[in-house]
Amino acid sequence: MLSFASTALPVAAIGLVMGVYLPRFFAGHLGLSMVAVGAAITIVRLIDLGLDPLLGMAMDRTKSRWGRYRPWLVVGAPFVMLAVYMLFMANPGVTEGYIIGWLLVLYLGISIVTLAQAAWGAALATDYNDRSRVYGVISAVGVIGAVLILVVPLAVKGSFANGVHAMGWFCIILLPITVVICTMISPERVAPRAASPQASFADYWKLLTRPEMLRLVFADFVLALGPGTTAALYLFFFHDARGYTTPQTSILLMFYIAAGLAGALFWSWLAQRMGKHRALILASVCYAVTQSMLMIIPKATMALAIPGMFAVGFVSSSFVLIVRAMVADVADEVRLETGEERAGLLYALVTTTQKIGSAITVGISFTVLGLVGYNAAEGAVNTPEAIRGLELCYVFAPVILVFFGGACFIGWKLDAVRHGEVRRQLDLRDALAAEAELLQAGSGSNLADGKPGAG
Repeated sequence: MLSFASTALPVAAIGLVMGVYLPRFFAGHLGLSMVAVGAAITIVRLIDLGLDPLLGMAMDRTKSRWGRYRPWLVVGAPFVMLAVYMLFMANPGVTEGYIIGWLLVLYLGISIVTLAQAAWGAALATDYNDRSRVYGVISAVGVIGAVLILVVPLAVKGSFANGVHAMGWFCIILLPITVVICTMISPERVAPRAASPQASFADYWKLLTRPEMLRLVFADFVLALGPGTTAALYLFFFHDARGYTTPQTSILLMFYIAAGLAGALFWSWLAQRMGKHRALILASVCYAVTQSMLMIIPKATMALAIPGMFAVGFVSSSFVLIVRAMVADVADEVRLETGEERAGLLYALVTTTQKIGSAITVGISFTVLGLVGYNAAEGAVNTPEAIRGLELCYVFAPVILVFFGGACFIGWKLDAVRHGEVRRQLDLRDALAAEAELLQAGSGSNLADGKPGAG
């Protein structure tokens, strides 16, 4: 599991920098306006929306001696490395078109890597509780990568831009190392293929309209949209609205991210004890409480802000890992009904909703801040009204969205008992299919030797 999860180190690090540091890097260092940055990210996300379903279908159709998902992991890494270099090392004077172009390349590579790993994980762990463990380990390893990337700018002397450059090199070097570790050590079990393995857009629509997938897709959308609102506004909120210095904001963010390590292990354990859907409902309520408490903490009070941010990070770490584990359960049910492997396509559905959430989050948040008069330029002085708008966007909007996400799982039917029956039928059918292939191979071998077939 550790070798399989290793690619989460650089992927999580890149995701953190993209959500927290790059918007400020683009607006502050490169000189782009808040509206231009929000528009660029929104445009890229909208263009990128149709990509994941195509990738998911292509992965499900892949058949090679190296497996179904392993080759895609190798293909995606160079796209990520090149785009990280072009974006993280960008100099003032670049245009909005430059940012859009290389963001498209970056999101293409990230989509390939994350989709391949998510679908591969569903094949790696087939038991209901094992999936909570696997995706819990992936989340925990991702937390380690996010914490490591936060240490990088603290160890680099100079400006904010120098820190972003250093983080870029960290990701570029780490990604190929982890991809080699993952692909060389992790096993991949390819499920038997049915007679007609081709998927169409009609299949995509049927999967999307399944009641359980509708719940997962909408829940994943709002659960990504809620905390995603805080990512793009984090530095502005804690520095300008709450009075923390830049080094202090890095320390607080480190505690927030580090809490995900303990949180991933805890929520993985709790999902095994009480069921994934119940754990998610509980997590959504806890998130509302911990996120709201940030407004109660006095300004520039590190002694209280540290446990506050740790609590928010601890709870929010549950959302992605539990939803990913639940998608794997639905993939088993789909394969039992249709005879086809659709894990890649199912994971494409939820990653697409995350991209929509991210696009809406950055675009709307930055536009609203622009409307209330907030100025993101370094050294700018903002009005009390602008600061209040910033606080409302950061604290309370995510709470409402996460509540909707938790409500999606009231009355969820695909629990441990139901999934156990699905796996029992799948394992029986796979065993019969494997036996039939052995008999057919033996029969063909005997006929080739001029002997009667064994079948």
